[in-house]
Amino acid sequence: MSGKRVAIYPGSFDPITYGHLDLIERAARQFEELAVAVLEHDSKEGAFPLSERLAMIRESVSHLDNVRVASFDGLLVDFARQEDARLILRGIRAVSDYEYELQMALMNRKLEPDIETVFMLPSETYSYLSSRLVKEVCRHGGRIDEFVPPHVAVRLRSMLGPGARNS
Repeated sequence: MSGKRVAIYPGSFDPITYGHLDLIERAARQFEELAVAVLEHDSKEGAFPLSERLAMIRESVSHLDNVRVASFDGLLVDFARQEDARLILRGIRAVSDYEYELQMALMNRKLEPDIETVFMLPSETYSYLSSRLVKEVCRHGGRIDEFVPPHVAVRLRSMLGPGARNS
């Protein structure tokens, strides 16, 4: 592995929220390169297809020169090796997140001892925010503009808002 400080921030990002962007922007200041990695075949039922999630993320991070967006399928540690990354970044909002993330971090360490997991706490402003909650608010016609970038809000409303084709 190279000496370059490369980190991977994996997730489903269905859709990307200001909470995700908060972590991405803060991590981009800490690492030479940050790869936002979207799992292609997530066990969760997604609202948006992979191509649309990638497009929304790319538009959201276009102002960050050292951030790139990619997708992967399979084990995260295999993707990290392929990307020459030594760090996996994960956000933790609550104790329930920690329990799940700890299990994943320990398994990843067992599979690849040279790759570390780094946990970041969200800004207090976004500590409650999740993609799941944003989608639920949107489905019921609530305001979502303070939770997601404008281009994401438009897509969410057209996909999930009251009267949308898939509500």
